[in-house]
Amino acid sequence: MSNSTTIKQKELFGHPVGLYVLFFTEMWERFSFYGMKALLIFYLTKYHLFSDIDGNLLIGSYAALVYAIPVVGGFIADKYLGFRKAIIFGGIMLVLGHAGMAYEGNAATESLNGEITRDNFALQIFYLSLAFIILGVGFLKANISSLVGELYNEGDKRRDSGFTIFYMGINLGSFLATIICVWLGETYGWSYGFGAAGVGMFFGLLTFVFGKKHFLGKGESNELELLNKKTIGIKNEWLIYILSVLSTLIVWQMVQSHSVVQNLLIVAGAISFIYIVYYAVTQLNKIARERLMALTILIVFTVIFWALFEQAYTSLNLFADRILDRGNIAAGTFLSLNALFIILLAPVFAWLWVKLGKYNPNTAVKFSLALMLVGLGFGSLVMGINASEMGKVAIYWLVITYFLHTCGELCLSPVGLSAVTKLSPAKIVGFMMGVWFLATASSEFIASILANIASVDTTNGTAPDLNLAKQSYLKLFEYLFYTGLGFGALLLILSPVIKKLMHGVDKELNN
Repeated sequence: MSNSTTIKQKELFGHPVGLYVLFFTEMWERFSFYGMKALLIFYLTKYHLFSDIDGNLLIGSYAALVYAIPVVGGFIADKYLGFRKAIIFGGIMLVLGHAGMAYEGNAATESLNGEITRDNFALQIFYLSLAFIILGVGFLKANISSLVGELYNEGDKRRDSGFTIFYMGINLGSFLATIICVWLGETYGWSYGFGAAGVGMFFGLLTFVFGKKHFLGKGESNELELLNKKTIGIKNEWLIYILSVLSTLIVWQMVQSHSVVQNLLIVAGAISFIYIVYYAVTQLNKIARERLMALTILIVFTVIFWALFEQAYTSLNLFADRILDRGNIAAGTFLSLNALFIILLAPVFAWLWVKLGKYNPNTAVKFSLALMLVGLGFGSLVMGINASEMGKVAIYWLVITYFLHTCGELCLSPVGLSAVTKLSPAKIVGFMMGVWFLATASSEFIASILANIASVDTTNGTAPDLNLAKQSYLKLFEYLFYTGLGFGALLLILSPVIKKLMHGVDKELNN
């Protein structure tokens, strides 16, 4: 992918300067992404007066597409554009999408007989803006991580710490966004919150464009001749951009049709599973086949984990708004706890796994711990609702939930992608990475369906009956509590079998 160069890389704090360009690019991109996502459910239910069910499903479809499209964006960058051009194109699409999100239109109104009148033009602008954001993330997200890897030569021991610094940018962006964008949106109006997210993305794009010299030719296309050739009188590079922009028209319609997204996920999942089985049976020896089996089992359990964890932007956000005794704190602000806890706890977990030495749990056990911890997080809310009697629920119950959920994430997420690269046969690593993203997309959609267990009837975007609403959330959180603990226990029982199927790869993952 990269053009070789003998130019000496400039360094800052022992790492290439290019790493810090990517750090700030990703920080601003995640600022825009999480800032917008934190406001989304409130914007839909309070401004456009969507029901909880419709709001949750829309977020599910949007989030599923956000995780599915990077598979295509990564393929186009690998095959044609190169990482740098793909990231710039993705950044431009994101800026346009966020600019569109700042257009509010007229607020929906509800008549005395419950009839709701919405500004359909504003909603279509909103859906189109989501389509641009989905496409933008598709081109930027997968490729910026790949470009971080390109900055380091093979065998460079600084690579892992470089990625750690880069991921801190993600969490810093998320932390700032869920405080600043939420505060602006809730205090001054939705266009201010969404607009701030757009300004953040614009800064990210500028950072990347002006930092180009620090990449020293890395992340460029190997197909310059092909890109410069013309098809139907247009340079192939521009043809890729034009067709990609036109594809937003398809995504624009898809984001409005939950059944289409659901069917696509089912079909893609079924085809992927059939291909994995076919490849394992016909192309692999016993060890490689069993490693692929182990990876497939782990991926299935990650779907369950993320379906529970991703309640944050739907049911947990609405719970914080309606049921939590939060004073003047904006409900979406509590989402910043996850990023804060990651920043504080990631070094602790990294130290802990090293300190445990030979007692360091294997990957399957870590995944089972993650499921149990996410289940226990919902157990905290069950206790909080039961302890609150007739009033609202105290803040600390939700803080405990986010603490436990983050601990679960730190047990699963850091070794997840590494497991894909190390357990997959070399010829289908890219395909299995696509399956990993597809599984995450599926979990986002499942999360929205689960969130609907707690759907509450609202009037003008508010839940009029506190105790009835509390019972709805109690039902959902009890269900998620038992689901997390149950599947966590099942995976713990299966862990010796999975470890055996991994044939020693587990030692590499846990070192």
